[in-house]
Amino acid sequence: MASQKIYAGAALRETRNRHGLTQRIFADRLGVSLPYLSQMENNHRPISAGVLLRLASEFHVDVGAMAAGDADRMVVDMAEALADPLFDSAPSLTDLRLAASNTPGLVRSFLDLYRAHREGQDRLAALDEALGATGQNALTSPWEEVRDFFHYCDNYIDAVDRAAERFACPDGQRAPPMDRAIAALSDRGFSIRCKELPAGSVFRRDGRVLTLNQSAEPATQVFQLLNLVARETRGELLDTTLDLGRFRSPAARDIARLGLANYFAGAALMPYRAFLAAARAERHDLERLAHLFGASLEQVAHRLSTLQRAGERGIPFFFVRVDQAGTITKRHSATRLQFARFGGACPLWNVHRAFETPGQFLRQLAQTPDGVRYLCLSREVAKPGGSFRAPVRRFAICLGCEISHASDLIYADDLDMANPAGYEQIGISCRICPRTDCHQRSVPPIDRELLIPADRGGPLPYTFA
Repeated sequence: MASQKIYAGAALRETRNRHGLTQRIFADRLGVSLPYLSQMENNHRPISAGVLLRLASEFHVDVGAMAAGDADRMVVDMAEALADPLFDSAPSLTDLRLAASNTPGLVRSFLDLYRAHREGQDRLAALDEALGATGQNALTSPWEEVRDFFHYCDNYIDAVDRAAERFACPDGQRAPPMDRAIAALSDRGFSIRCKELPAGSVFRRDGRVLTLNQSAEPATQVFQLLNLVARETRGELLDTTLDLGRFRSPAARDIARLGLANYFAGAALMPYRAFLAAARAERHDLERLAHLFGASLEQVAHRLSTLQRAGERGIPFFFVRVDQAGTITKRHSATRLQFARFGGACPLWNVHRAFETPGQFLRQLAQTPDGVRYLCLSREVAKPGGSFRAPVRRFAICLGCEISHASDLIYADDLDMANPAGYEQIGISCRICPRTDCHQRSVPPIDRELLIPADRGGPLPYTFA
């Protein structure tokens, strides 16, 4: 990342407009000529190191955030969408980067339109279901809309995160989260008790009486209490944040409100500065962090992926959760690796093998087609139902970072990261993966011409350029 050229014209213009400066005054304060500033704002030149330093010192811009973020994600999303046979040919990668940097609003509208097209095609393929649908907008998925909201916020909501930290650390020191939650709810007139509830239930609410299932895991109990604290005591903050999302349907807003309450709960259980300091001290040992903060492994892994506060960033992680069918149920990436939106994940990724070794961490050195290398850590997580006949929910989680950060993780110890042969050649999705020699390919890439050889056999009945 250190040698990566940074094209961030939109961010540069936004900084100038936010301070009400003309181009000439802004150029003077940055120490560059007016034509040079114009070229940077139009992404004809990368932002120089000197300009980055002045942006940080003069305008308090988090220059680290300029090296990644929306543009990288949108380029991957556009490349995947434009690989559809619906389009005759895809623009060059350079054109996609320029579009993502210069017209992000237009790119998001294009992705929304393509997603609506895909969902419309899926509904037409299931005609019976479509005919039985109600009058809601069939082309809008509230769930996907909310997932995109968090995705393009880097899964970090600053106002909610800081409010949770103030709640968890009233005197600057972390207080017992269960005690804080009970006290806050008691002040709102809640009566809280513990008793045995039906298998699968975490709590039951009857007016102002809240009953916790005494069989639920302690981490689950306190998380649910903190979620209720967010909804009961931070409603105005949640609603103000939701207004910024401009959701298209009440259902999407309701889902996002629950997501923000969950975000508050995780941030209060693992307050930012205390958790970041512990993560660094413990070298990101998930089991140690789970013990120190009374959290589950999944909660810890997800929290590590949200440490993106300006000026106090943690390691950029990606985090994903998949079910036994390989469906991605949670996803976020603060790295250059972006997950497939319109197809399945790469079968060579070790997250799929985690179900074979329950209770164990799997480590993998992986390389994506763009040449970026990652350390991936996967583990199966089970959520028991609480009784013999209750179903057990099983997932696999994966946490990963670019190899340049791997030495800060205890899981990198004794791995031969200098050996190129040790890296698994993974992709994003078969439908856009350019690898010609993958033995696990499920479908051909949709942007390549297929060749059907008649004179030889192989693992696949086709080849491609």
